[in-house]
Amino acid sequence: MAGRYLPGGVLDAQGNSPDAMRNQLGATPIQSTKLGDKITLLSGPGGNVVVLHGAQGKVVVDGFVKPAWPKLKETLDAIDSTPIKSLIDTHWHFDHADNNANFRDAGAGVIAHENTRKRLREPHDLFGMHFDPAPSSAMPTQVFPVTMNLRLNDESMVLMHVAPAHTDTDIFVHFEGTNVLHMGDVFFNGMYPFIDAGTGGHIDGMIAGVDKALSRSNALTKIVPGHGPLGDRRVLESYGKTLKTIRDRVAEQKKAGKTLAQVQAAKPSSEFDAAWGKGMVPPDDFVALVYNTLR
Repeated sequence: MAGRYLPGGVLDAQGNSPDAMRNQLGATPIQSTKLGDKITLLSGPGGNVVVLHGAQGKVVVDGFVKPAWPKLKETLDAIDSTPIKSLIDTHWHFDHADNNANFRDAGAGVIAHENTRKRLREPHDLFGMHFDPAPSSAMPTQVFPVTMNLRLNDESMVLMHVAPAHTDTDIFVHFEGTNVLHMGDVFFNGMYPFIDAGTGGHIDGMIAGVDKALSRSNALTKIVPGHGPLGDRRVLESYGKTLKTIRDRVAEQKKAGKTLAQVQAAKPSSEFDAAWGKGMVPPDDFVALVYNTLR
């Protein structure tokens, strides 16, 4: 699968550089959706962004890609005139954490799981492209190991680490007062997810992450995926059932000694492909991710 997909859902031609893909993704328009009086969802040039805003300033969850920074800053300034207090990275991938340095330059602190700082300091070969370590100016200014609590604008936020799932850096951000849960890339709404095995991701962790999110949600929770439209508990339950069913079918065949090609030929995802298989990861490639990351 190397060189075929970007985390943001952009198809990559072999040989493209990270900067070329950033520019391609960064040209996507920013769309804004109000989730409440003080919560706004931004989508477009990277993973979904959530903004808490009010008299005490802004907290932003994820920050798109670098070329989108001027448009993002303009959008944030248009919400209100208050400063950006904090940026929260849901994980290390560039379509979520690429603007860390720009947020720091704008006066914000950057909060992330401790593994995000570790991964940003490393070189990575991903999607057929080489990513150099991020500069010190793009490092989180505050990290945590398990959970962290924030309060701003009369809103309580719980940041919680998820055991390795999409990566080993994943966190959820739960805005408890407004009942909004940002799941990062543990949740891809309307498409099969990408799993980054190179930095600790695996299918069992994805399923466990969904179960953890369900334990934090109710019928009224607005659930923000890393990619795709806003979801809710019903959609997340369907996503979790899909992942579990495909995982179990692939695991049974792998245990019986079937090769990846044989498992793909058996079409273990076929009943779900119409709903989930038309996104960035086609069915056969998702089956490969499941097969290769089974624990």
